[in-house]
Amino acid sequence: MEKKAEISKPFYVSSAPKQKTSAEIISEARKSLRTLKTQRPLTPREDQRKLFGPSSSRTPENRPPSAFSLHALNFDVPDSRPVTVKRLTPLEHIPKLPSSPDNEVDTSPPLPKPPVDPVEVKRVSSARARLFKAASQGGLPPVIRPEEFMKRLNSEPSLAKPSPPQAAQKNVFSKGQFRGSSPVLTEPTKADENEKEVFSKKACENSVSSRPGSGSDSIGSPSRTSSRPSSSESTGARNRTGTGNESRTQEVETEEETCYWNAKIIPILQQLESTQNGNDIEYLCGTCVRLYGALEQGNMLERKCKKRASLLKALYRLIDIGSDQLSLQLAKLILALSVTGKNLLNVCKLIFKISRSENNDFLFENNSITDSLLSVVCTEDVFSISEALLYCMGALKFLSGNSTILKELLNKGLVEILLQLMKKINDANKLNKTHFSISGHLLVQLTATLRNSVDQSRQRFLCSEALPELCVVLEQHGSDKDICTNIARIFSKLSSYNDCCAALANCSGCYQLFLALLKKHQKKQDFVVRIFFTLGNLTAKNNNAREQFFKEEGSIDDVLELFRVYYELDITSKASKTHPRVEEERECVQTHTSEVEDVLIKLIRLLANLSIHPTVGTALATNPICVGLLVKVLEYKSIDECEELVINAAATINNLSFYPVRNSVVRARQLHLAELLVKLLLSNNMEGILEAARVFGNLSQSKEVRDFIVQKNVYKFMVALLDAKNQDVCFSACGVLINLTVDKNKRVILREEGGIKKLIDCLRDFGPTDWQLASLVCKTLWNYSEKMTCAALSFGEEETKALLHILSTYLEDLVLDCSSSEDLREFHKVCWETEFIPVAQQLMNRIQRHDTFLEPLTAPS
Repeated sequence: MEKKAEISKPFYVSSAPKQKTSAEIISEARKSLRTLKTQRPLTPREDQRKLFGPSSSRTPENRPPSAFSLHALNFDVPDSRPVTVKRLTPLEHIPKLPSSPDNEVDTSPPLPKPPVDPVEVKRVSSARARLFKAASQGGLPPVIRPEEFMKRLNSEPSLAKPSPPQAAQKNVFSKGQFRGSSPVLTEPTKADENEKEVFSKKACENSVSSRPGSGSDSIGSPSRTSSRPSSSESTGARNRTGTGNESRTQEVETEEETCYWNAKIIPILQQLESTQNGNDIEYLCGTCVRLYGALEQGNMLERKCKKRASLLKALYRLIDIGSDQLSLQLAKLILALSVTGKNLLNVCKLIFKISRSENNDFLFENNSITDSLLSVVCTEDVFSISEALLYCMGALKFLSGNSTILKELLNKGLVEILLQLMKKINDANKLNKTHFSISGHLLVQLTATLRNSVDQSRQRFLCSEALPELCVVLEQHGSDKDICTNIARIFSKLSSYNDCCAALANCSGCYQLFLALLKKHQKKQDFVVRIFFTLGNLTAKNNNAREQFFKEEGSIDDVLELFRVYYELDITSKASKTHPRVEEERECVQTHTSEVEDVLIKLIRLLANLSIHPTVGTALATNPICVGLLVKVLEYKSIDECEELVINAAATINNLSFYPVRNSVVRARQLHLAELLVKLLLSNNMEGILEAARVFGNLSQSKEVRDFIVQKNVYKFMVALLDAKNQDVCFSACGVLINLTVDKNKRVILREEGGIKKLIDCLRDFGPTDWQLASLVCKTLWNYSEKMTCAALSFGEEETKALLHILSTYLEDLVLDCSSSEDLREFHKVCWETEFIPVAQQLMNRIQRHDTFLEPLTAPS
């Protein structure tokens, strides 16, 4: 009796060895309690490269623009004269304007003046224009004593001995006053005449050295130099904000620097100026490369060049040529000169504009401009250059979409640099929310770039502890749909790997965070579907994760509420297809039907995976809302409409039917479920048929369902499935038949439909490769032959001979496939020893005892 009880166990009871090996994965597909697999949601490729794509939740007026015009005039050119920051002493005397003798305003008409030489007027006007230009660029002219001004003016060779017209013009300067707060200028005193000769000589030397080619541009003006090391000094220089003017301190250029500039740099600048019409872009690009090399060789990059301002001015003018190839070379040079403020913003915009075109990707390949972009990202004070950083990150986002460039960026530490930037932003937002808005814009670009790099840098994410930091971003920016969607896409990719699943599951509070975001963004389908996909991956192989999620307050209720919302949405969408004029009641009805189905697929998969845990499975099996929604899916959705959705619903019901608890809703509605499963059996979809057979295997433990199977001729389908050349299908069919043979009055149907012969064929075909299936076939035949008196009459003569031959062969020796792995061979050996041999040996002994045609005689009366 104990053996019979063991043989009649439901087929889903596992008798596999306790130790888990990799080979046991093979048998998972046939277990009644199964996790479900699904495809990762695909991210659609955007047609255009923009800071914020068409699906962004940001309105155009609340986000920085992606399209803009950029010209040389947008850049700020520093004053050609050095601006000193030294505070000058006040004037010793107060200059007085000449007045009329009677202290009254002279209203007489002015006396006629002699004609002035146009050349001399032009020279003086140029000097005045340079002074006004300094004031117009955001800085006031230096405070200069009148005598010093006249001394400088007279130091020029052409102005040292002014002609009479020039003297008249000089009087105009002595009586006038500059705009703004410039001091009143007076004529020099006699005490300064002694210094005139020395000053004039120095001025002439500077004037000659400042003209590389044309006499109009003062390229030789000294500029403030400050190297950009990794210390805080570089931070202060780089993070300078305001109008963008490059303020400089006056430094004296060494003779060696002057000689190098004149010999190496000026000829290259002259070549650039001579070809500014842009007829030969390749030549200009090559010249820029030579200029970069010359500056690097002369240690004049960053802010070390005394004539940096004039150099930048020459580079800015070339931007108007409008060539992307040339502009990228210019941007590389400009960034190498450590521009700040408005100029840094404009050069980042320039690179962003070039990277917007996918046709320009080849320009960035094997180009050190990516190093320059990454150096901008490495800034210490993020928010001082936040707008420039935004466009820099936008360019990196575009470039990371190119696999070749992405590989280069990853080798340069892209992931590590971005994660450091993300941590800086998170830490700043923890202290205060001053820069919360711009940090959101930055994080949209940052997370999108990380999303592009996930597939090729999984280990970098794990080593850099990126997952906890991403959860912090979600906590701080949970209301930002763009950021949440990007991070959801990152998690959906990473959670496809077991090591990443384990790391994410260890993030404190991740389940509570996901549930809160699902409630907040329940109508944003592309976010919801990825969170459910991620949760499904976390609970696929981790029993602890299933328990933790279940223990979160309201977790199951929240999931089922979303189940209801998207089920009703799918119904409404289906009705709108049938009746196009039906007025939509819900805001999110505009979502495409297939997208709604995708959410349902991932959500139901999560329920199936959660139900593996006994506590969770029992709770779901007794939950009328859960079972009711699953039944509704099977009622209104055909497998031809959405195969994966229907199969997932059936698989979840299969898992829930495993728990025969007293108040199980599945058991209470088992006959209705059986009717729905018949539809799957009648379909042409083998996956659907297999799933229906599995569910019948659990439900057929009930006598009501077994009677239904016989009344509706479902058993004929099961016998027919034995002919399938698929081991899993045969296994599931045997599971139903073994439960049917528990009832003595139902055993005869097995032979009427040719089931005995088909069972023996299954044993012959699949035995050596699937000892679990072979064991199940033997159990079915054991139940069938319980009251057997003659083997030939019960099985048939030919069938009996074939069965004895097969059993004796399989019991004699185990033949393992040498081409299989060691784990797989060990798994087969364990199954053969623990599952097949015990039942096969008993079955063979029974057949041998009744292998005769002689009828037993009754005792004489």
